[in-house]
Amino acid sequence: MASAGPDKDKSKVHKLSLKGSAKLVAEFFQYSIHTILFQRGVYPAEDFTAVKKYGLNMLVSSDDQVRAYIKKIMSQLDKWMVGGKIQKLVIVITDKDTGEHIERWQFDVQIFAKPKRPSKSSKTKPASPTSPSADADADAENNPPATTTTGAAPAAPPEKDKTEAEIQAEIAAIFRQITASVTFLPQLAGGDCTFNVLVYADASSDVPVEWGDSDAKEIANGERVQLRGFSTASHRVETLVSYRLAD
Repeated sequence: MASAGPDKDKSKVHKLSLKGSAKLVAEFFQYSIHTILFQRGVYPAEDFTAVKKYGLNMLVSSDDQVRAYIKKIMSQLDKWMVGGKIQKLVIVITDKDTGEHIERWQFDVQIFAKPKRPSKSSKTKPASPTSPSADADADAENNPPATTTTGAAPAAPPEKDKTEAEIQAEIAAIFRQITASVTFLPQLAGGDCTFNVLVYADASSDVPVEWGDSDAKEIANGERVQLRGFSTASHRVETLVSYRLAD
C-alpha cells in the first residue's frame, strides 16, 4: 500500500492569506517590544513572566500599565497591518534625565505586490502611560506634525511558499539575535530609561485622537547594526538597531 506521508507533508506548505500574514507580523511586533524591554533592562526582571512562543521561552511584562500601553498600540497596529498601512515600527529607548535617545530598534515592513501609487507617510505614536517607568510624551503639543513624502516602492517578487515551521524558525532566530545583542550594545542604566513606540503609517490611515505626531527620534552619530529578518508570502520584515556609543 502506498504511503500517504509525502502528500501530508506537502499540505503543511501553505501560503498565508494577507490577513493571516498581517496578524503574524503584528504578533511578532508585540513580542519584540516585550523582549527589548526585558533584554535592555528598561524595567526590572521581576516585572516579567515567561511564556512559550516560537519554540522559545519569551519574557513578557506583567506590569499593568506597560501591558495596557502595548495593548493600545497593538489594537491599532492590527488594523493598520491588515489594511497594508504600515511601513515600519520603531522602539526608542530614552534617557529619563537628559531626554537623549540612546537606542533605536527599527522594524521595516515590506508588502509584496503592493499596488503602485504615490503615498505620503506620517510618523505617529500613542501617548505613553503616565507612570514613573514610562513617562507621557509631549511631542504632539510641542512639535509640528512630522510627515515624509515617498514614491511608491516597486512591487517585490513574492516569497516562495514556506511551512509554518520555517517561518517560526526565522522569527525565533531574530529573537535569539536580539538576546545576543547585549554582547555589543552599551549597558543601560537600569531604571533610568523610558521608551516610546513610533509607527510609520500611510497618510491615508485613520489615526486615533490619542495618538500624536512625532519626530523620528534618530540616534545622533550612532552606530547601526543590521539584524536578521523574516518573510511570509505577503510580508518581509527587516530589523535594524541603532545605538549611542558609550562615553
